[in-house]
Amino acid sequence: METSVAGLAIAAVLFLQFSVNSSCSATGSLPSRNTNIEYIKTTCYNTTLYPKLCYHTLAIYASTIETNPKLLASTALNVSLRNTYSTSRLMKRVSKPPVLEPRVAAAMLDCTEEVGDSVYELQRSMEEMGQADGSRFSKAMSDVETWVSAALTDDDTCLDGFAEEVMDKKVAAIIKRHVQRMARLTSNALALVNRFASTQASLP
Repeated sequence: METSVAGLAIAAVLFLQFSVNSSCSATGSLPSRNTNIEYIKTTCYNTTLYPKLCYHTLAIYASTIETNPKLLASTALNVSLRNTYSTSRLMKRVSKPPVLEPRVAAAMLDCTEEVGDSVYELQRSMEEMGQADGSRFSKAMSDVETWVSAALTDDDTCLDGFAEEVMDKKVAAIIKRHVQRMARLTSNALALVNRFASTQASLP
């Protein structure tokens, strides 16, 4: 899992770097950058449930995204994947005795598995996103939406576990903060994916 995720992250970075290089002449000026940032901000605030988080996590990629809805959705997926992967690693570290009592560790294990599934599902969604062209567009985007929706469901299921009394409050507060951010990033990514899919489907 770690190797495949690392490979995917490297591929995403190379893809984004290529986009930057190929469009540097169009994005080198301040007006263009302002236009790109405004596009991201407007789209985030009109589309997602967590617009401030959306804007702050994606604005740094403005010169790469430009005003391209596919790049916006793809970048949001990549941000969500990287955050989910780091959260998964964190949970694995803190879910083992003697850091936690055995019964608390057991409760954490379920959540850790859900987050691990979310990593896999987001990875699959990015793979499908790369196939969303031409005659395969509708099928690929349907698969992307399915995978990201599944990841969000797993995130929500993980969050539900923090309502249990068995959970150590101090540990719960730390993990819950990370899981909530992860779930919100995934929610934002899904909203941007849905927007891209519907926008393209409406084109002649």
